[in-house]
Amino acid sequence: MTQTDRINTAPDTAPSPAGTYRPVPARVDLVAMEHEIIRRWQDERTFERTLAASEGRPRWTFYEGPPTANGMPGAHHIEARVFKDVFPRFRTMQGYRVERKGGWDCHGLPVEIAVEKELGINGKAEIEAYGVEAFNARCRESVLRHVDAFTQLTDRMGYWVDTDNPYRTMDTAYIESVWWALKQIFAGGLLVEDYRVTPYCPRCGTGLSDHELAQGYEMLSDLSVFVRFPVRTGPLAERFGDVALLIWTTTPWTLVSNTAAAVHPEADYVVARTAAGEQLIVAAVRREEVLGADSEVLAEFAGTTLIGTAYRRPFDWVTFPETDAPLHTVLTADFVTTEDGTGIVHVAPAFGADDFAICRANDLPIVNPVGATGVFAADLPLVGGVFFKTADEALVADLTGRGLLFRRREHAHSYPHCWRCHTPLIYYALPSWYIRTTTAKGTLLRENEATTWRPDTIKHGRFGDWLDNNVDWALSRSRFWGTPLPIWRNDADPDRMICVGSLAELSALTGTDLSEVNPHRPHIDHVTFTVDGVAGTYQRVPEVIDAWFDSGSMPFAQWGFPHAKGSAESFAAAFPADFICEAIDQTRGWFYSLMVVNTLVFDQNAYRHVVCLGHILAEDGRKMSKHLGNILEPISLMDTHGADAVRWFMAAGGSPWVSRRVGHQTIGETVRKVLLTYWSAVSFQALYAGANGWSPAGEAPPVADRHVLDRWLTSQTLVLIGEVTQALEDFDTLRAGSALTGFVDTLSNWYVRRSRRRFWAGEPEALWTLHETLDTLTRLMAPLVPFITERVWSDLFVASGTADVDSVHMATWPVADEGLIDGELGEQMASIQRLVELGRAARSRAKMRVRQPLNRILIPSALHARLTDELRGQLAAELNVLAVEPFAGARELVDHSAKGNFRALGRRYGTQTQIIAQAIALADAAELAAAVADGGSFHLTVPGWSETVELSADDVLISERPRDGWSVINEQGETVALDLALTPELVRSGVA
Repeated sequence: MTQTDRINTAPDTAPSPAGTYRPVPARVDLVAMEHEIIRRWQDERTFERTLAASEGRPRWTFYEGPPTANGMPGAHHIEARVFKDVFPRFRTMQGYRVERKGGWDCHGLPVEIAVEKELGINGKAEIEAYGVEAFNARCRESVLRHVDAFTQLTDRMGYWVDTDNPYRTMDTAYIESVWWALKQIFAGGLLVEDYRVTPYCPRCGTGLSDHELAQGYEMLSDLSVFVRFPVRTGPLAERFGDVALLIWTTTPWTLVSNTAAAVHPEADYVVARTAAGEQLIVAAVRREEVLGADSEVLAEFAGTTLIGTAYRRPFDWVTFPETDAPLHTVLTADFVTTEDGTGIVHVAPAFGADDFAICRANDLPIVNPVGATGVFAADLPLVGGVFFKTADEALVADLTGRGLLFRRREHAHSYPHCWRCHTPLIYYALPSWYIRTTTAKGTLLRENEATTWRPDTIKHGRFGDWLDNNVDWALSRSRFWGTPLPIWRNDADPDRMICVGSLAELSALTGTDLSEVNPHRPHIDHVTFTVDGVAGTYQRVPEVIDAWFDSGSMPFAQWGFPHAKGSAESFAAAFPADFICEAIDQTRGWFYSLMVVNTLVFDQNAYRHVVCLGHILAEDGRKMSKHLGNILEPISLMDTHGADAVRWFMAAGGSPWVSRRVGHQTIGETVRKVLLTYWSAVSFQALYAGANGWSPAGEAPPVADRHVLDRWLTSQTLVLIGEVTQALEDFDTLRAGSALTGFVDTLSNWYVRRSRRRFWAGEPEALWTLHETLDTLTRLMAPLVPFITERVWSDLFVASGTADVDSVHMATWPVADEGLIDGELGEQMASIQRLVELGRAARSRAKMRVRQPLNRILIPSALHARLTDELRGQLAAELNVLAVEPFAGARELVDHSAKGNFRALGRRYGTQTQIIAQAIALADAAELAAAVADGGSFHLTVPGWSETVELSADDVLISERPRDGWSVINEQGETVALDLALTPELVRSGVA
């Protein structure tokens, strides 16, 4: 049955008489109703009016993490946007001003790659042949292509955000703000050029930062090899003759540029003879596993003994420059491990950060036979022109043929790939610009401590670990579509550099008005200048910057700070954010860049509270993808079930911190359990108010004078206010949703059902109570489900004149009157509800239908004493019995048993607990039960003890079991018994 089949009545917009409700149909087409509300919000500019009404209130700041609109929005975009909408709505109702400025992320390699595919070109050379200006123009068009689709999603799901005045990271004012920030970092000595080994994508032709690297690991099965490095000279060669270092590597292709070998200075090494008779050098602790238990130790020595040992490199194809440093000899290094491999590693400085560092420290040259496209130099034997990741087999075959391969293994491991194009990365020695984030590690950790994370495990887990292991940010990209790095270098003296902070500053340097120049490549590349008294011309360095720096600059760059007029005031009023939210992968993306950029520039994190969401999966548990056929189109999903249902699922349909499956069945349950149950209660109120001519006019009767069910519901509603408010202030939508779901169910299936006859009779107390409750409930639900609550607000409270605003989203958040909360009544009613469940179970066990009246039900004596006559009457009516009596009043019908409560007794009597428990089992259980009832005590005689043991109700577990003719249910220490005896009068009553 489809949503339309099940709920088929369109919203009734007919006017109602003054002071009364608008007619509310029993059934409602949720989707049609939502489209009507969207049109109303647009026509009446409701969102804009909420902002206008909040002028002058305290600020509560939210930052929108910008999507890139070069692709269509998916169902996963709904998730984060629900949270971005719930909390600003909530805080607005609490009396804050919450501005919500939208934005678009425009730069970066994902955009370039998409345009390359559209143009049918591949790589930097083909882009340059196509023309950088034309290529960047296509990129600019690409990032705006699907803005309308995102706007449609925004409107359809009820996400209130300003899309009329968004920030765009490619706009000139935004870029100038980014330049200003980079100038501050440069002036502080934290933006530096260095030659380092960095993860590099040979297809994209640029390096990656560490937070980009973390997003692209994939499992591979690679070849690992044990290779002999024959010793050429030194004491070991003189002593043992034919002897070799045995090294282990998981990257055989790096052996082509081997420069040195390394051992750990504090480890012990051995020369060992294998069963085959060859002599090999390995770490002592690795000998048996690598060479076998039958290998023989010929000599043992410290790793430092091997320093300077010369060996024959495995391939002699690469020419090394002349150097006085000892090439192809053994060095010592702390990074060498003896936990796997052989305890000896080979060193290729162009392809490893540790290798690079040790070679620099020893003045060894850096040779790199692999070009920028990831292929070996064409003039090399065997692997010339071969991609580095496919060169291993040919190299290993050659090593085998020359007797240098000792062993090969398949090695399954997680290998870094480009997160944009999925090409295997290479660790590659490149000149690059770095932000020295390592110098700010302590400050970043300080700011993280001052930040609230949801879930809090991220703070010192995924994100805290990332900060603890922080490395310098590889900022520059050798690409085209991005914010140009604003550094101009003197061609006569490369050490002279100027970091430019704005186009106005650049205009002053050039003596030309550049205020209208496009700051992107290639236009900005043509801008040069000279400085009086300084030889040479300043030319911009060719790189652009990591697009994540753009994103991290949004707190100030969205205003054009500090250059744009009024930007200083706008920035000061909106920094830092009180709240941001994205999926978990942004811990190493936007969350990280926001913290780093703003801490470096302003010495303060950009956000106080961050909500970190798990991923949304398809109903089959797999990631949504087109080729798997499990995509859920977001608009179609909402037009099937309603946006409110999808929003409720995203916010409260399971823990938002973990990956969750989304599908039609799970969302359909939300419709039935929450939205339709809530609507049913609203329709019920409107129906019986109208049928009885009642309207919420005049003074409501005092709560203290109302029916017990009314007093209870009022109290529970006030408790709900506290629960939902606290949950939302803790950014916990699951807890808020659970409280609301339970309340809606209890409202409909307990209060309304138990009060139905009172509503039929038009009892004002009941109508007033439900009116007040629905007013509060509607406001509490409004941030989560804004459409249905808007409709209810209009039909009940605006129509009846009891609302002072025409939109629930302009209403004030409920505040509980603590004086009306009756905690004891709440506990008593909860007891009644438990007893009802037990009584129904007792009827079911006896196969006694509910319509058959019974004489009585027995309930625990202590509980009976706590209940008022009103509450006992509710229990009797619900279970269709004539009387509710305590077990103590029917002792002759009850068999008692007693046993010791080991947990309570053990704390007092320790090892003697078992003896006391045996004595309890021998005691008169009925006498014991009577004695400890109502807080009394029982003096237990223990055989062989001179003194009695005083017992309370906590020390014993009493069971009460009625005899034949009764149906008994005992759960969690509570027992009820139904008297099954049927008199002729009861039978006639049941027939009637």
